[in-house]
This record gives sequence, structure tokens and C-alpha cells, in this order.
Amino acid sequence: QVQLVESGGGLVQPGGSLRLSCVASGKIPTFYTMGWNRQAPGKQRELVASISTGGTTNYAESLKGRFTISRDTNKNTVYLQMNNLKPEDTAVYYCNLDPSGLGPSDYWGQGTQVTVSS
Repeated sequence: QVQLVESGGGLVQPGGSLRLSCVASGKIPTFYTMGWNRQAPGKQRELVASISTGGTTNYAESLKGRFTISRDTNKNTVYLQMNNLKPEDTAVYYCNLDPSGLGPSDYWGQGTQVTVSS
């Protein structure tokens, strides 16, 4: 099985930035897509961004320009750079891994809390 561990969440003021990290371990497939989803209080879980082994990215349309996903293959790590954070970005952010690249993801991390508040 694959294990995913997120880090980098925390409390930030509106307009601030955070970078989330997700490290994969275990039976990591050769080709896979990793990504981030988030779930805000009272809302359903939604796609934030994903990135394939080859570096192809996909973003939620509403987040393009503020969030950037990147990948370090050697470290089996995916990052999410979040800029100009807004209170509505407050959510638990979940890392996920999809061996097929087609979805849905097979593996999920425990989530990391991001709180945007003054």
C-alpha cells in the first residue's frame, strides 16, 4: 500500500502564503498522478490541483493564478504553493495518489488543516 503524509498547514493571515508538502511512501507505482483536494466546513470535498508523472498539471478553475502544484520525483513529494490566501480557503487539505492517472484516487493522506484568518 501507499502511505501519504501531508505537512505545512497552519494559521495564516489573509493575503499570506503557505506551501504544503506531501510525501509518499510504500508501494509507489512507476507512473502516478498526485494531487490535492480540500474540504471546508459544511462543504463537499473538491479538487484543488493534480500533477502527473510527466508533469502535466490540472487545476480547479477558480484557483488558477493563486495556487501552484509541483512535484519532486526523487523525493516522492508533491507540493502545493498557495498565495494570496483568503478566508474561504480555510479547509482541510488532503493529498492523494492515483496510479491510473484517470481518477478517482486510490490513496489519501490524513489531511492538513489550513486556516486563513486575521
